Amino acid sequence: MSRTPRPAAHDAHARHAEPNPRPDVAAAVQRWQRRHGRRGLPWVGERDPYRVWLSEVMLQQTQVATVVGYYQRFLERFPHVHALAEASEDEVLALWSGLGYYSRARNLHRCAQQVVAVHRGRFPEDSAALAQLPGIGRSTAAAIAAFCFGERAAILDGNVKRVLTRVLGFGGDLAEAAAERALWARAQALLPVRGIEVYTQGLMDLGATVCLTRQPRCARCPLAAHCTAREEGRPEAYPVKSRRARRGERDDILLWLEHRGRWWLARRPGTGVWAGLWCLPLLADTATLTRATAGWPGSSQALPEVRHALTHFDWTLRPTHWRWPARARAPEPAELEKRLGPGRWLLPDEALAQGLPAPVRRLLEAA
Repeated sequence: MSRTPRPAAHDAHARHAEPNPRPDVAAAVQRWQRRHGRRGLPWVGERDPYRVWLSEVMLQQTQVATVVGYYQRFLERFPHVHALAEASEDEVLALWSGLGYYSRARNLHRCAQQVVAVHRGRFPEDSAALAQLPGIGRSTAAAIAAFCFGERAAILDGNVKRVLTRVLGFGGDLAEAAAERALWARAQALLPVRGIEVYTQGLMDLGATVCLTRQPRCARCPLAAHCTAREEGRPEAYPVKSRRARRGERDDILLWLEHRGRWWLARRPGTGVWAGLWCLPLLADTATLTRATAGWPGSSQALPEVRHALTHFDWTLRPTHWRWPARARAPEPAELEKRLGPGRWLLPDEALAQGLPAPVRRLLEAA
């Protein structure tokens, strides 16, 4: 897709941005990016807003190496926004399965539907309008607008926050809204007049490959001469964010019910952990398991526990495999739904084609 840059005079952000007080910073980033920036990633240099948007959403809180395969499979199945909008949510979640943070997939689907229904299949060409779409925050909107439409809009994802707070010696507590706003203003003021695409990609690549959270590679950084944190000798002190969520713990039983080669999968509620995914029924404890299986024929087998880390808690999952005797008639779905919640019987291939949480998929695939 051809890029359609707009003059700065028509750029809402540019109208209100202060002149860059440190143009040497932007120029150094651009020079470094042209010589040392990442190459070979399928989205680098992309100008199609659909593909840029897809990559930006997938890269949120997910490693690049993991995203590459998912990105390519998504484009094979949904080559354009119309194809994604027309898909069912189950199809989208199934293809997203294992990538985590599933609200991203649901928002991706909703966003595609809105782009088609409201914008006739064309993404808006400015960051303010993009940020009104489901699941697109200010930084993602700015990345799409910069890469695809040449808008001078600042991004501020986790990597870029780390680069800029260290370079600027920005000690504001980013847990506070006022400090976050101040950093956005500083980021906007640093934007170059030309070459916004190279600068934006350069900041992303610096944060991903050089200005690391721990043991930053300052000797390789093009901003070392400008960096306040390096001069202070304490780059790990930035960014400052005081309020950290306390990690909790959770312990549940996964009931793997099998009858004549079919498995019973339950649909997770529309909100909460693993919302909307298909899963083995989750039971709170052995007492709940005893009540749910009261009067059943067959027997259960405890399988090795699975440890799964989520954003705010560590989860111990205790799979219990219950083989319903083949000679016995399986319980009716209505009866199982009373005990275990909404679900259905599926053959293994059918089950593995659904959107499954990563630890459940690994467990079932091992069978």
